[in-house]
Amino acid sequence: MPGTLTVGVISDTHGLLRPQALDALRGSDLIIHAGDVGIPDLLAPLRALAPLFVVRGNIDYGSWADALPMTALVDVGALRFHVLHNIADLDVDPPAAGVAAVVYGHSHKPSIEMRDGVLWLNPGSAGPRRFSLPVSVARVRVADGNLAPEIVTLQV
Repeated sequence: MPGTLTVGVISDTHGLLRPQALDALRGSDLIIHAGDVGIPDLLAPLRALAPLFVVRGNIDYGSWADALPMTALVDVGALRFHVLHNIADLDVDPPAAGVAAVVYGHSHKPSIEMRDGVLWLNPGSAGPRRFSLPVSVARVRVADGNLAPEIVTLQV
């Protein structure tokens, strides 16, 4: 495993996978999709870039979506990321659970916060523009137990 890992994070695609999002995620060691995928065909291009971890969002329905978990624990090197779509559904205490990062979507608002030593990351929405919110994804560089998150605003 390399010394530095790059985690690509995408959410709220709502059936639209933009080429700019794929470009921003290229080079990731793994990709997390925090729900509201919209259509199953959207997942194959992401899987072609890196191992993919996906959770179900509130618009994900049908047999393909039934196979998606509501939450996921993703090991990134020695760190653990807790992934869910709607932060209101979080039912664990991240610091007590040994979680280094909580990754979520739903609001379409990109956000990076550190609370009690835990990264709280919402990559925003990479799908259709909503209101005046940016279209974005995120990247997290993980090295020596340290997290370096960034929001990547897509030019669309």
